[in-house]
Amino acid sequence: MKGKALYLRVGMLVVAGAILAAGFVIFLAGGRGQGPLTVFETYSRESVQGLDVGAPVRYRGVQIGRVTEIRLASTEYQRAAGVAFTEAFQLVLIRFAIDSAQIGEVPRTAEAVQLGLRARIAAQGITGVNYVELDFVPHPERFPPLAFPWTPRFPVIPSIPSTVAQVRGAAEQLVERLSQIPLEQIAQDLSTLVASLSRQSTDGDLAATLRETALTMARVRGVLESGEIERTIAEFRRTAEAAQGVASAPELRRALSSAASAADELRRSAERLPGTLQTFERTMRTARETTTDVQADLVPILQDLRATTASLRATADALRASPSQFLLGAPPPPPDRRR
Repeated sequence: MKGKALYLRVGMLVVAGAILAAGFVIFLAGGRGQGPLTVFETYSRESVQGLDVGAPVRYRGVQIGRVTEIRLASTEYQRAAGVAFTEAFQLVLIRFAIDSAQIGEVPRTAEAVQLGLRARIAAQGITGVNYVELDFVPHPERFPPLAFPWTPRFPVIPSIPSTVAQVRGAAEQLVERLSQIPLEQIAQDLSTLVASLSRQSTDGDLAATLRETALTMARVRGVLESGEIERTIAEFRRTAEAAQGVASAPELRRALSSAASAADELRRSAERLPGTLQTFERTMRTARETTTDVQADLVPILQDLRATTASLRATADALRASPSQFLLGAPPPPPDRRR
């Protein structure tokens, strides 16, 4: 009986261990039996140290899946003959399963990637354990999807560098820029500048300026001590009081009042000026019309006067040429003989 009880206990332990092992495998595979699983893959340029199979996949802190596979991309997608060993074959392949029941209704993968869905490796506290974090980045054009010389077996979610990698990259760029700064040349220029300033302060223009400044300050101090400033201020005060007395004099008030009256009269004259100009314009228009009528009447008179003058001139010429004929000549022939 004791032997059978022992066998029974051992069998129960074996069955329980098998059940626990199966549950652990399912747990590591990324599913918890809550819904169908969808497998995705992403590629990382950086080290995946601290990320293991079974690590959680989170979306803004909410666990939605598990990492199912981590391997080099060159072992999963072998390079064909004639294909160059590009950067794509140097990446690390990360596959993970997402529980559909944990994410609800979401857009298609291509649309989500276009909207900025990206994956990155994030650290979990200070334990050194990493996990995969999914999130929508504000500027997805900074991290465009990669072009692969193979056809991925599962939908691809592009990756972005982790925070540690970004800080490390920024630090490396800063160190590189600092290494390009000519520190020796700057130190030499500073030494030359200090030497030049030393010479200028000893016997150069700077020294002369300092001496002139000291002399000017001494003169100003002497003027202040002599009381000249106080006398000048008192004189200025007396001048201001005299000006105030002139301003308050009755003559000045009357002059200002007269100026104001003259200004008002000038303003009234200016207001009457447009009417005067209009009257003058009408007078000029009437004179112009009258001149036009007189000129029209004088034209026929001048023409008749011009014809009379021509006749008198012809008569004078005939009288001058033959005065006797003009005085003793025969009468003109009868009208019938003129024919």
